[in-house]
Amino acid sequence: MQLTLWTYEGPPHIGAMRIATSMTDMHYVLHSPQGDTYADLLFTMIGRSRKRPPVTYTTFQARDLGGDTAQLFQDSVNDAYQRFQPKAMIVGASCTAELIQDDPGGLARALSLPIPVIPLELPSYQKKENWGASETFYHIVRGLVSVDKSISAQQYQEKRAASKQEGQKPSCNILGPTALGFRNRDDVQEIRGLLESMGIEVRVVAPLNASVSDLAKITEADFNVSLYPEISQLTCTWLTKTFGQPFTKTIPIGTKATKAFIQEVAQLANLNPEATLAAQEERAHWYAKSVDSTYLTDKRVFIFGDASHAIAAAKVAAEEIGFKVVGLGTYSREFAREVREAAKSYDVEALITDDYLEVEQKVAELSPDLVLGTQMERHIAKRLGVPCAVISAPVHVQDFPARYSPQMGFEGANVLFDTWIHPLMMGLEEHLIMMFRDDFEFTAKAAPSHLGHGSPSAKEHAPAVANTNDAVPAQSAQVNAEVFNGANPANLWDAAAEKELGKIPFFVRGKARRNTEKFAVEHGISQITIETLYDAKAHYGR
Repeated sequence: MQLTLWTYEGPPHIGAMRIATSMTDMHYVLHSPQGDTYADLLFTMIGRSRKRPPVTYTTFQARDLGGDTAQLFQDSVNDAYQRFQPKAMIVGASCTAELIQDDPGGLARALSLPIPVIPLELPSYQKKENWGASETFYHIVRGLVSVDKSISAQQYQEKRAASKQEGQKPSCNILGPTALGFRNRDDVQEIRGLLESMGIEVRVVAPLNASVSDLAKITEADFNVSLYPEISQLTCTWLTKTFGQPFTKTIPIGTKATKAFIQEVAQLANLNPEATLAAQEERAHWYAKSVDSTYLTDKRVFIFGDASHAIAAAKVAAEEIGFKVVGLGTYSREFAREVREAAKSYDVEALITDDYLEVEQKVAELSPDLVLGTQMERHIAKRLGVPCAVISAPVHVQDFPARYSPQMGFEGANVLFDTWIHPLMMGLEEHLIMMFRDDFEFTAKAAPSHLGHGSPSAKEHAPAVANTNDAVPAQSAQVNAEVFNGANPANLWDAAAEKELGKIPFFVRGKARRNTEKFAVEHGISQITIETLYDAKAHYGR
């Protein structure tokens, strides 16, 4: 298990917490020491949940290890049942308590509680959070759904079809959304509305806001919508094999994917999708083709996140907005094959890692115009002076907005367009302001131009020599130090060239500086002038 300052995923019992917290009448008893008890922080402070997470800890201490920790666990389970009266419970151990080997499942069953008690075996030192959430959801569904093993999946499917009344709507479940998921709440609202507009009844949304009784009737629907495969794919696959319920494969992120999703759903529900497709107002698609968006064409973008969001974001970036994907990666090792396959279509090598330092190194190496990533990439991009938009968990409190802000569906496509292009458009605006910063009208003391009063003094008219070093990201100095083998590259630039460098947009200025200095070293130039700057530009522009 790698120790690091940041982690993309927590241990698997955090994934189990996300499932329990998502549901309305489920409780999780976690055998764990003091120090593993940070559920309140995750769900109420970061996830902005209105209620405390339904998690009870045994919170054993060092002195308890010499006694009966098994009895301590049983007392905690019994007390949690008496206090919270859940309709079902899940029990398991944290990474530390796993070493004690107290068998939480067996201990809980021995209490003979009058509710389903589902044991979890989540190997904390081999697996991580999303895997833990997927396994937990799968075991809960298997524990709550009745299975007649004498009936095949085909027979279950025929039985559902036979029980349908004339004129009854086709039905589905939406599976995968959870607490702490990136914009899951709004995605569910968007996709549910889309399905209902097609004439499809949504029976169960799970695990988010689902009850134990909801999960018990999950097999009654005609098919399942697998909204977040990292969480739902395992369960959907089991439901297909056992009950003959097909599930969707398309993730409806972006205009094209949403249209493909509608067509896939229509086929599963035996409906005509044309009316639904014709009724949509595709603002993002229109804006991306407008003259204002030509500035975005071929902007270089680096993408990193969970597999589903990263793959979908790359497709939207390349096919709908006109960006050039120069990097694609994920921390979801369980879906590494899918990400590698997607990366081939952009002629890049997929980055599969859970080490943020590797991601930072890759971003610095590629010098993209935009980073699409997680909360980690937001910090990385800020340090490197690169615009960034968050597209995937892990996220912080600002990515649980009060406003409606889906990532999926047609409205989600609008949100993506706005979120991704605004950092670049604002970057252009900032560049224009910097270009004219020596003009008397743009000095800090100049009166607002629309007021028409207040002439700046002669001193303010005098052009100021900009210190462009202040605008160079810290990473530039690091790269320059590598290029010059420890020499100070600042001594190479004359004042005129340094000032000319300041006219280059800030979001590519670092790359221009590095290329020029590399060009100077390779050609034995001891002093960089304006001519050197443009010679280097011509050299690397070939």
